[in-house]
Amino acid sequence: MPTDLAVIGAGPAGLAASIAAAARGVHVTLVDAAPSAGGQFYRQPATGLGARRAQALHHQWRTWTRLREGLDRHIAAGRVTHLTDHHVWNVERTSAGLTVHALSGPEQEKPVAVRADAVLLATGGYERVLPFPGWTLPGVLTAGGAQAMLKGTLVVPGGRAVVAGTGPLLLPVATGLAAAGVAVAALVESAGPEDFARHAGALAAQPGKAVEGALYTAGLLRYGVRILPRHTVLEAHGDDRLEAVTVAAVDSDGRPRPGTARRIPCDTLAVGHGMLPHTELADTLGCRIDGVAGVAVDDEQRTDVPGVWAAGEATGIGGAALALAEGHIAGRSIAARLSGTAPDPRQWERAARSRAALRRFSTALDGVYAPPAHWADQVDDDTVVCRCEEVRAGSVREAVGRLGAGDLRTVKLLTRAGMGWCQGRICAPGVAGVAGCAPTAARSPFARPVPLDVLAREPLQEGPDPC
Repeated sequence: MPTDLAVIGAGPAGLAASIAAAARGVHVTLVDAAPSAGGQFYRQPATGLGARRAQALHHQWRTWTRLREGLDRHIAAGRVTHLTDHHVWNVERTSAGLTVHALSGPEQEKPVAVRADAVLLATGGYERVLPFPGWTLPGVLTAGGAQAMLKGTLVVPGGRAVVAGTGPLLLPVATGLAAAGVAVAALVESAGPEDFARHAGALAAQPGKAVEGALYTAGLLRYGVRILPRHTVLEAHGDDRLEAVTVAAVDSDGRPRPGTARRIPCDTLAVGHGMLPHTELADTLGCRIDGVAGVAVDDEQRTDVPGVWAAGEATGIGGAALALAEGHIAGRSIAARLSGTAPDPRQWERAARSRAALRRFSTALDGVYAPPAHWADQVDDDTVVCRCEEVRAGSVREAVGRLGAGDLRTVKLLTRAGMGWCQGRICAPGVAGVAGCAPTAARSPFARPVPLDVLAREPLQEGPDPC
């Protein structure tokens, strides 16, 4: 028997929606690639590690506890089926409704199909990766990657680290590493006080966020971490692995200021430049995508494809609190629509007010935490920009300057940048910046690589009966 609602993603948005819908009589199948619920924000250490104080790696722990307990109650009552280690690669519309295709098993080779009357896309986001000389050295990883190691495996990436880039994620990453015993040599942030001043009004509307940021900053000072605002990484150095990074101050145009470069010894560089929404599944369904901003939704979190809702970072990067509000609204809307009644927005009025305020706040943050405008000027021609295909910046520039490529797709065809395993999901922002092209969302019928024998099997095996 098909499920009423398939929720893809068990992060804050997916959990909030699942709980809200199940509480109103909807049978929910929660499909997630991770071995346990929580997403990146609430990532937990593996059970076998025996972590005694996992809450020390998190804030908003009480919120996570309520979500986990709510999910467990609905699972025990048979209202929610939680499919862990299920990697969704496609969602298709058929005459019978919507079908979610996933891969499960240790090798992700077993095909599973979940048929649903409605689907919620709570697929989250991923880090924007921008290349620079030396970024492929062992010891260089993303800020989110460093945080995932710490939260999920209780492992630190090195002994002496620099955390760099831009965005609110850098503060908890640097604080978490320092608290775990890593000597954090510096937090290198390209935004500066003047960037915050320009958006002071919108930022002041969320005083709790300001307090949170102040607490992280105080923690860094307590651990003796140098904070370098209006600075950026120019190059990572090392032979077989990272040994040091060179950073420099940037001017108001985002260009390095002459005479400000300094070399910082380290064995780890955790670097991030914000987040981008996961929109591949929405794109294959034909949902409208607002450029790189995310999936377009209405006040109920509905996309323009019947039966498909979206919530959380997939609709625009805004943080866990916004994802929770959007997920709650989506769950209530879906429950009403599936029962054949028009939803009453008054039932989620509080969540809607929170959503509106947090969206304004996230828009202001986007203005504060933008990568330096001229970061690509520091990428020399010998720098690899596509790791899968080992395409260097010089080849990309040649495709534009000599061969006339004017968009990202043409650059891909001429250089193979983006044709590897990740299909441009990681390298596209960097390639676009070096090429001077507008960034575009990756378009593919598959959200992840799929074995050919899976595609050859017809029909796909149905997933567990959620009823």
